[in-house]
Amino acid sequence: MNPDPRRRRVVIGVDTHKYVHVAVALDDIGGRLDSRSFPADKSGYEQLLDWAAAFGARQLIFAIEGTGSYGAGLTSAVRRRGLGVIEVLRTDRRDRRLRGKSDTLDAENAARSVLAGNATSVPKTNDGVVEMIRQIKVAKDVAVKARTAAMITLKAVLVTAEPELREQLQPLTKMALINRCAGLRPGPVTSVAAAAKHTLRSIARRWQLLNDEIKTHEVLLGELTNQLVPQLVDAFGVGADTAAAMLIVAGDNIHRVRSEPAWARLCGVAPIPASSGMTNRHRLNRGGHRQANAALYRAVIVRMQHHEPTRAYVIRRTSEGKTKAEIIRCLKRLLAREIWALLKPLRSLATATAPAS
Repeated sequence: MNPDPRRRRVVIGVDTHKYVHVAVALDDIGGRLDSRSFPADKSGYEQLLDWAAAFGARQLIFAIEGTGSYGAGLTSAVRRRGLGVIEVLRTDRRDRRLRGKSDTLDAENAARSVLAGNATSVPKTNDGVVEMIRQIKVAKDVAVKARTAAMITLKAVLVTAEPELREQLQPLTKMALINRCAGLRPGPVTSVAAAAKHTLRSIARRWQLLNDEIKTHEVLLGELTNQLVPQLVDAFGVGADTAAAMLIVAGDNIHRVRSEPAWARLCGVAPIPASSGMTNRHRLNRGGHRQANAALYRAVIVRMQHHEPTRAYVIRRTSEGKTKAEIIRCLKRLLAREIWALLKPLRSLATATAPAS
């Protein structure tokens, strides 16, 4: 492969998978230069980068699908080389119906979306405190789901238990029920009643273990979020869990989000115009990061119940004819704006430590 000194820019589109990455190289005017497959491991990343560098372009840009999953390792390797990387979404379904579907076509479409200016998103980095928060948040969320499932199962088993056992346990509160069931002594499992006691004790002890695990995760999340954004954690109705969700959507390189409206759109709270003719209205934005949107919703609900300025706002907007759903949407948008302002110290730090483009 002979480098062309006249070539100004080469875009490398990469379709990422678990075991192999498929790459296609396009020149500045969209001409296809080459395509190859590489192993999805450390040596494969080096081979791919050396192959791309052999084109001799003045500017080398990587358009990678799945930068937060199968493409995370390749994205980190590209950044370590000091090269540009753009996150690309999957190919439009209409285009797939017209042109077909293959790994090579997907990689080529990724590169063409960058050349056309349709893909401009800088992927999140995964090498800082925010990535630590994300990992712990994943462990906590899984444990919370398992704890909820354990409680539901315990109550379902109790419904079909023998009347004597059921009548003793059903009136108890949640924690009293857990403690009582965890202390049951089924003895030899030679009857249905003994089997029910064994099952209830097993599920209750599992719930206790999961509860202790969740508390450990919450302590770690509190420490890490207070380390980064104590002003956000202390905001009314936010706390460590909501702050963690906001940091995860921002990423360690929060400077990639360039404005407050872009932040609102990323959180899925920017209203979408839905006007036509004599009608002038906006509709709910169902895009954006759904976990961040859910965290904003929970914080807004808390404020609507206990925050006096928010309660006054709800009364005023209700008198203006707004529905509850519309008021919640407006409050989520205002809260996103408030959080963006509270993240200013973190944005300044990220901008100061960002590598030169």
